[in-house]
Amino acid sequence: MKPYAYTVLLLCCSNMFMLYAWYGHLKNLADRPWLVAALISWSIALFEYLLQVPANRIGHETMNLGQLKILQEVISLTMFVPFTLLIMRERLSWDYLWAACCIAGAVFFIFRRDMGL
Repeated sequence: MKPYAYTVLLLCCSNMFMLYAWYGHLKNLADRPWLVAALISWSIALFEYLLQVPANRIGHETMNLGQLKILQEVISLTMFVPFTLLIMRERLSWDYLWAACCIAGAVFFIFRRDMGL
């Protein structure tokens, strides 16, 4: 498997943990003190870092730092929308589309030299 594929796979997995660490407590620990939620979130975030750090090291073999950051933002938004709808049960708005358009523009500009444009 190529470094791009490993990087994307690891970043997707790490993002699943991070979404739950950042936002899952709002639904599942709302009745608990914030300190309890923070400690549980930090323990979940450990698994995110165990995937994110190798992903960035592998990705940095073929991508620069800006490309890694934009890739993470694309993955984050791509996974955030289903998480918002399915786990958190919140409504989608047009703002998600506009945000996706902005991210698509960022992808174009940060990767255009690699695509020969």
